[in-house]
Amino acid sequence: MNKIVFFAAVISVAALSYSCKTNKAVQENSVEKSSNDTIKTASGLQYIVREKGRGVKPENGATVKVHYTGKLTNDTVFDSSYKRNQPFSFTLGKGQVIKGWDEGVALLNQGDKATLIIPSELGYGARATGSIPANSNLIFDIELVEVKNPIKVEPYDTKGKDTLVTASGLKYIVVDKGHSLNPLAKSGENVTVNYTGYFKDGMIFDSSVKRGQPIKFALGVGQVIQGWDEGLQLMRAGDKFRLIIPWQLAYGEKGRPQSIPPKSDLIFDVELISNIPEVKVEAYNVAGKDTITLPSGLKMIPVRLTENQKPTNGQTVKVHYSGYLTNGTMFDSSVKRDEPFSFTLGSGQVIKGWDEAIAKMKKGEQYRVIIPSELGYGERGAGGVIPPNATLIFDVQLVDFM
Repeated sequence: MNKIVFFAAVISVAALSYSCKTNKAVQENSVEKSSNDTIKTASGLQYIVREKGRGVKPENGATVKVHYTGKLTNDTVFDSSYKRNQPFSFTLGKGQVIKGWDEGVALLNQGDKATLIIPSELGYGARATGSIPANSNLIFDIELVEVKNPIKVEPYDTKGKDTLVTASGLKYIVVDKGHSLNPLAKSGENVTVNYTGYFKDGMIFDSSVKRGQPIKFALGVGQVIQGWDEGLQLMRAGDKFRLIIPWQLAYGEKGRPQSIPPKSDLIFDVELISNIPEVKVEAYNVAGKDTITLPSGLKMIPVRLTENQKPTNGQTVKVHYSGYLTNGTMFDSSVKRDEPFSFTLGSGQVIKGWDEAIAKMKKGEQYRVIIPSELGYGERGAGGVIPPNATLIFDVQLVDFM
């Protein structure tokens, strides 16, 4: 994330239903006028709370949305989120914005309107930035529109509960049972799971709970570690288990670079939210259809064409796909999960062949895309599922874009 606040226009932010005119009456009833006293902090930041909201105070690590107008001390406006009708979103206390913003926003409550007077050493300092001269003191009129504080994760209480062991060495503790009439999860089913992963010392290394976003995947087909594929098949929807997974059923001798050391035994607190039957996937019928070969080496076979618009770089696209190796083995499918995949086009979030292919498709179109290894995962392969130097075949539908 760029530290330059006024470049917020290029950052993709979820649309927020906000209108000064529409909400004026609500704001008048829900805020308190402040005394407009100027307060100076030890760092030299000055702030004036002009209207007080009644919302929560952001914690370190909170995701916040802020409307603002930035001015120089001569009242020259250099940026405004109001003009874009789009508040700026960032994570508080992570250095994603200038120091004066990280400090100032942390002093406010959701709904507050305030003025921040930021000395240059808490702004952009001795460097000139865009239309901001070097050593400039800055003035921001801001409104703290939304605060999403970090979700606190509590380990499952396993006191007094039995630890069971399977033949593979997987250990599990039944923490809470769902409805006994729910069927056990089966291999091939699409499961939705909330989890928190711990090292043996209790340190969290990953948590869907903390992100507020459960994960979905096909069970028993190698999309997750072996301990998960085994453990979840012991569970029913609504069950909460602690899985204690030996390294042989986790990330093995090599671990997972930069996050999980080699030969790490792992602990997961897991909740199985749902399991639904496998969706049958039919490969596209491309018999008799023309193959278009692009200069990059990418090949595209049109299966269904439309007269709709194409997406452009920077837009969020929603795609259904099934991926195959050249021997016909399916290695992944959003269709099978019944969940389209979304990403920002042209931003490098996906392999090069995808960015190139999706940019040439119109909404609703279906193509078979044949991606040479240099536009895919190259010499390294991926996840133990895609071999090195593999040519990949994707049946792709551009569902929508925003």
